[in-house]
Parts: sequence; C-alpha cells; structure tokens
Amino acid sequence: MQLITTLLAVTLSAGTSLLYATIGEIYTERSGILNLGVEGMMMMGALSAFAVSFYTGSLFLSLIVAMLVGGSLALLHAFLSISMRANQVVSGLSITLFGTGLASYLGQRLGPESNGFNLAGMTASNFQKIQIPFLGDIPILAAFFNQDVLTYMLFLIVPLSWYFMYRTKHGLSLRSVGENPRTASAMGISVAKVRYLYTVIGGMLVGLGGAHLTLAYTPGWSENVTGGRGWIVIALVIFAGWNPSRAVFGAVLFGGINAIQFRLQAAGTMIPASFLNMAPYVVTVVVLALMTIIGKKKKGKYSSPSALGNAFSIEDK
Repeated sequence: MQLITTLLAVTLSAGTSLLYATIGEIYTERSGILNLGVEGMMMMGALSAFAVSFYTGSLFLSLIVAMLVGGSLALLHAFLSISMRANQVVSGLSITLFGTGLASYLGQRLGPESNGFNLAGMTASNFQKIQIPFLGDIPILAAFFNQDVLTYMLFLIVPLSWYFMYRTKHGLSLRSVGENPRTASAMGISVAKVRYLYTVIGGMLVGLGGAHLTLAYTPGWSENVTGGRGWIVIALVIFAGWNPSRAVFGAVLFGGINAIQFRLQAAGTMIPASFLNMAPYVVTVVVLALMTIIGKKKKGKYSSPSALGNAFSIEDK
C-alpha cells in the first residue's frame, strides 16, 4: 500500500508540469494556432524561474517571471503566425530551437551544474511538499494531499479551464475562432485578438509548467531539464481531444511512466537504462497512432479544431 501511495504521489508530481503546459497548448490550439515551440518555452520558463529564485529567493516572483518569459515567446510566435502570416510549424520550431539554445547558454553562466542549488555558496528557494492534515495520512489519498502548491493549484485550474471553455461566452468565442474563423469574424468576433490572447495565455501556462520542473519536481538547473516534455505535451493535446479535463488522464499516464522508469533504474533492473528512457516517447508514438485512428472514427469528439494551423485575415472573408 505504501509503495502504491508513493508511486501515485510521484506520478502526480511528474505530471504537474505536463498538465500546465498541456492546458496552455489546448487553449492556444483551440484558437487555431499551432504552437510547436512548447519545448523551448518550457526550457526558458524553467531557467528563468530557477535564476530568479536563485538570485532573489522569491518563489512568487520566480513564477511571475517564468510566466512572462513563456508569454513573451508565445507573443513572438503569435506575431509571426497571425500578423505576419508565417508558417506556424516553422515559427514554432524556430522558437523551440531559440529557447533551448538560449536556455543552455544562459544556464551555463549560473554556475557548475553539479552543485545544484548550492551555486557559489548560495541557496535558492524551492517549493516544499505540504501535507493536508488528516487527508494526508490516509493511504492512497495521501498521494493527492502531500504535494507542492503548484500541484494543488491544478485541482482548481483544471475544472475552471473546462468550465470556461465549454460553459462561457468567451469559451464559445474561442472555439468558434478555432473551428470557423470566417463565421466568427462575421459575427463580430476579432479573430486576431482572440488568437493573440489565447496564444499568450497558453505560453504563460507553458512557462509555469517549466517553472515547476526546476522549483518543485527536480529542484535545480541542469542541461536539458525538460527532457523532451514539450514534445510529449503536443501528443497529450491530441490524447485529450483538445479538452482540458481529459488532459488529466494523459498527464497522469506519462507522469506514471516517468515515475516507474526511474524506480526501475534505481532498483537496478536488467533492462538497460537507455531503453527505460525511451519508454515515454514510445508511448507517445503509440498514443498518436491510436488517437489518429479514434479521431477518424469519432469525428468531432477527438478531432482537431478545423482551422488549426490556418492563417486568417479580414481580407480572407
């Protein structure tokens, strides 16, 4: 029972960064903008959060800066994709290359990687686990109520994200822009403004996901700290069918795979570590294949927004 509780707790922690980024990407893609810059945004969010925490000791400021950095990169992508009508795939990939390269360059100037948080004799702040009284003592349930603040925030963010998208006027506008921007524009909705707004909001949530990696999940900065999570997020969006509530299951699935592979490596299993490290990405390929098949059979429920990746301007009407 203790082992199950521990694995579940690690799974939730591992899935937190993925879930933040996935919800952000869902909102971006629901507006019709394809953002393949998630990996670069997560990397820069992770670095900026760690750097601010290292130099100021303020966790709140670290999160704000990580969100601003993620939002700024998303704004750049929005400008290229919406205003300049550039190819969204190329723009997103460019941001990933730029973000990962810049994070690597700046990260090397924080100090030796081997020292973790204790760089140059200084200590940075990080989020600690907070156990909820009584609930945190119950087997299995303890996994949910012995987490950091960012994980607890998701208990509220996920249902609110779903409610906003499917039960509010603004959520309807968002979905209409992603499905049929011409019709949305004819109804008086500013397609460009909606796409700009949700691309930036999505980028801020992606940056927040990166911050969780260096401030809570694996406190400290190291090269390639995201480990390809940004690409897994793209698969999770498809797995969730562009629905924030279903994204939880995907995040838990991939978080569980990460948790299990680390446990197996620590236990000295006969399976080579390189094969265990491949597990999340193998599952990603399988998920993409399955969801593509399901999407064709159940059109509408699991299919992508109709205008995803398509540029639009008022002249297109």
